[in-house]
Amino acid sequence: MQLSALRQRLRALGALPLHEDRILRRWACAQPQAGGRVPLASFLPKPLLAALPGLVEELDGLARVASLHPAADASARLLVALADGQTVETVLLPPERAQAVCVSTQVGCAVGCVFCMTGTGGLLRQMGSAEIVAQVVLARRQLGPAQPLRKVVFMGMGEPAHNLEAVLEAIQLLGTGGGIGHKQLVLSTVGDPRLFERLAALGPGDVKPALALSLHSTRPALREQLLPRAPRIAPAELVAAGERYARASGYPIQYQWTLMAGVNDGDDEIEGIASLLAGKYALMNLIPYNAVPALPYQRPDAERAAEMARRLHRRGVLTKLRHSAGQDVDAGCGQLRARQLPPAAAGAPQPLHWRPLPQG
Repeated sequence: MQLSALRQRLRALGALPLHEDRILRRWACAQPQAGGRVPLASFLPKPLLAALPGLVEELDGLARVASLHPAADASARLLVALADGQTVETVLLPPERAQAVCVSTQVGCAVGCVFCMTGTGGLLRQMGSAEIVAQVVLARRQLGPAQPLRKVVFMGMGEPAHNLEAVLEAIQLLGTGGGIGHKQLVLSTVGDPRLFERLAALGPGDVKPALALSLHSTRPALREQLLPRAPRIAPAELVAAGERYARASGYPIQYQWTLMAGVNDGDDEIEGIASLLAGKYALMNLIPYNAVPALPYQRPDAERAAEMARRLHRRGVLTKLRHSAGQDVDAGCGQLRARQLPPAAAGAPQPLHWRPLPQG
């Protein structure tokens, strides 16, 4: 379901903009439709009032928690069942990283990042904007009113730039009626010229999300190898596009770097990051890799990761060493879904023709 189609249905039932906004706001905030000071019978048009119970049931059926996997670090991974039987993953992040939820935007992913379990199965289908918001509703119901949700990151299964209109439609609702600060709506992407064009076209009244760019290497050949079906944008070009958006939006760009031992944790990458990001309106997130048994990549040891962060700081790059949440509950993207499916349905990993590239 797309939010635009839902709005059309509400209008066909006689909803005025104030009725439409109220219904979507209360749903996105996980509040009952009958709540509030004004009785619904004295507020809503009769056709809309009569159809509302069925509509609420339909919205509740967009996404449900198939299984909940709490982790020792207070995060929780949710396997979410969609109405057509497909599943995606939604993650409640630890409270110390703001009360946040990480949502999926596609069932599967077409980018095929070689270190990601989601990428092994390819793209199955797009998610509707209402399905994306439904994950936020589930998160709010899990947290309860005592733990208000403050941040939504679009970093789960899928590449948001490949489902851009649905993602931006969800962002517009969450940043207006959904009560999430615009800077706290973080869109993660491998980078796509169409994304930057679309973001540049957002008007003064539109919600402008913060941006997280998946960099992973400053060496073009290695980045192409790690992200085989991402748009061919050189790291320097990607950073330049990110810097333009950062200056226009007023939000620093978060650069995502999945840190893998012997792959992208070398001194040459430290020098490359410093060269690209020093002086930029940017934050580098170093994220030690969540090992996946079926894939050949490993986390660097803790001291090596900490050393990289220290050296980048000294070179003028604001850097955070992220502690990957939920490592005891299949924390790598796509692992939980793959575990719940037979190998053919999960996308059994294919042989990876990966080789280390020469240093320097």
